[in-house]
Amino acid sequence: MIVITGGAGFIGSCLIAGLNARGIKDILVVDSLDESDKWKNLVGKSFLDYTDKTVFLEKIGSGQFQSLGDIQAVFHMGACSTTTENNLSYLIENNTLYTRELALFCIRHQIPFYYASSAATYGNGKDGFEDDENKLDALSPQNAYGFSKYLFDLWAHRHGWLKQITGFKFFNVFGPNEGHKTGMTSIVYNAFHQIQKTGSMRLFRSDHPDFRDGEQQRDFIYVKDVVNIILWFLDHPQYKGLYNLGRGTPETWNRMTQCVFKAMGVPPNIIYIEMPAMLKKKYQYYTCAAMEKLKKICPVSFTSSEKSVEDYVQNHLLKDMAW
Repeated sequence: MIVITGGAGFIGSCLIAGLNARGIKDILVVDSLDESDKWKNLVGKSFLDYTDKTVFLEKIGSGQFQSLGDIQAVFHMGACSTTTENNLSYLIENNTLYTRELALFCIRHQIPFYYASSAATYGNGKDGFEDDENKLDALSPQNAYGFSKYLFDLWAHRHGWLKQITGFKFFNVFGPNEGHKTGMTSIVYNAFHQIQKTGSMRLFRSDHPDFRDGEQQRDFIYVKDVVNIILWFLDHPQYKGLYNLGRGTPETWNRMTQCVFKAMGVPPNIIYIEMPAMLKKKYQYYTCAAMEKLKKICPVSFTSSEKSVEDYVQNHLLKDMAW
């Protein structure tokens, strides 16, 4: 059996789709569905069972979890990923301490453990975006979410656990099944819906002298490429440590938006608006994953931005279809 926490979420549900494509259905989905629409991401997926994340943690703590059967691997994709969340106690409870419990459980029982870290741990990138565990102490996250993820990475490194578990530092992942992430959806998702409604797309003006309007750059990666790489690690459990998951090739907001217009067959119409004051001091103008570490071990293959956006728009957004 494979356990996926956050299994109804964006990357978690896409991971289920990737496993199902391999004929794997012996999956335990762990999540907290609440009142969100993310349950829709599970429609059409094949899995063994669903359990609430609190119940799941209680079963681990009480030793009941062993009765659920043999566990091949645990993919811990569940977290509060809202970068504007300021309740640090809540974030540490959900993102740091919960991850510790699962990691220690897997280490004790020699179960491969894969978890979601984040590019937010790099902060503004002044010290680069290199996934070297020995440079973790120098990182300076800029928001509470990034800090909660950073605390686990740091804890795992200092205790030597990164030699026994595997973490992925996700950069700007986009693709099907992200629609429930209110306020945190990708530029592609947002552009599609704005263009569909108004025929135009609004982007923030740049407040940085080195970047023209819309020329802010991020490392965007398609979720289907992410799933392929994660499944490669499932096939090669001997590789442990922290790995960046971006493309290593940043794209501008303008470029990504233009790809959406093209995929929709609509003439480009970009409108630049003032950036809110609350974002100006925290805004990331550039991210680019250092991918050398991953490329040394994994035969990485990425879909181009244009092809990724085309697939997402034409095969999912226009058809209102999950993956």
